[in-house]
Amino acid sequence: MNKTSYMFGCLGLIALFGLIGFFWAKSTYNGMVDQEVAVEQQWAQVRNVYQRRMDLIPNLVETVKGAANFEKSTLTEIADARSRIGQLNVNENTFKDPKALDNFLASQDKLNGAIGRLMAQVENYPDLKATQNFQSLSVSLEGSENRIAVERKKFNEAAGVYNTTIRRFPANLFAGIFGFEKIDFYEGDKGNEKAPTVKF
Repeated sequence: MNKTSYMFGCLGLIALFGLIGFFWAKSTYNGMVDQEVAVEQQWAQVRNVYQRRMDLIPNLVETVKGAANFEKSTLTEIADARSRIGQLNVNENTFKDPKALDNFLASQDKLNGAIGRLMAQVENYPDLKATQNFQSLSVSLEGSENRIAVERKKFNEAAGVYNTTIRRFPANLFAGIFGFEKIDFYEGDKGNEKAPTVKF
């Protein structure tokens, strides 16, 4: 074997390893991008179902307003909570900012509480509960709550896949170089880990 063919053989081997490394790096990087985009898409869907609920609330409030002597402070509380949510700057990157996400979730929790009080008070108004419009809105609201739970679960699943990928070796090296950061999971409301005390 002469020197020239040996040199070409070595260069060919180096080029082969270089190509394999390039395609591996490209695949790893693109895989992380795909997973990050999947998390972003799932966050958009979470925002979508929260918006669906926000759109139902004015109709529910108007329907309840028709009930004589209904507790006006609860309706005002719902309107205020909904207004605060509308003033938040919630966008496709909110889930990446823990403070912005906490503000969003705290506002949603206040609205959930107000809606819960409204539905509890409705029990005292059998005529209102019997109206078709209220029943329809109530079912739609319940459906929205179920959709929210499902989409939050899917967001956590997508974030879990992404977080696992960027933490595994050697992808974690690329994640650090290219700025792929861990995404926080949705967590249950504080205090939900304790069973409620029921008293009669």
